[in-house]
Amino acid sequence: MHAFDVLGDPVRRRILELLAEGEHASGEIVTEVQRDFDITQSAVSQHLKVLRENGFATVRVDGARRLYAVDATPLAEVDAWLNRFRAFWGPRLDALATELKREKTKDKKKRGD
Repeated sequence: MHAFDVLGDPVRRRILELLAEGEHASGEIVTEVQRDFDITQSAVSQHLKVLRENGFATVRVDGARRLYAVDATPLAEVDAWLNRFRAFWGPRLDALATELKREKTKDKKKRGD
C-alpha cells in the first residue's frame, strides 16, 4: 500500500496523531478513536494492523498490553516527496508572514503603542 493510501484515511491519521504524542496501549487508542469516529474495536484493530504492516507503527508486548509507537521512516519518505512542492508554497507563506507583520505594525500605530 502506498504511503498516501495509508494516510488518506482519517482514522489512521488520528491514530498517528495519538502515537506522535508517545507510546500508547492499544486500549487507549481504541477508546480515543471510538470517541472520535464511533467505530468498533475490531475496526480500530484493523487500522492499527494497516499502520503496522506498512511501517507507520511499531508494537511491543508488555505483559498483557500491546504498546504502539509511531515509526517515522515512511513519514520521512512522504516528506521527501512533498519537498518537491515546497517551492510552490514557501514564497507565498513568506509573503503572508510579511503582510501580517505590516498589519500588526499598522494596528500598533493606530493604537499609539
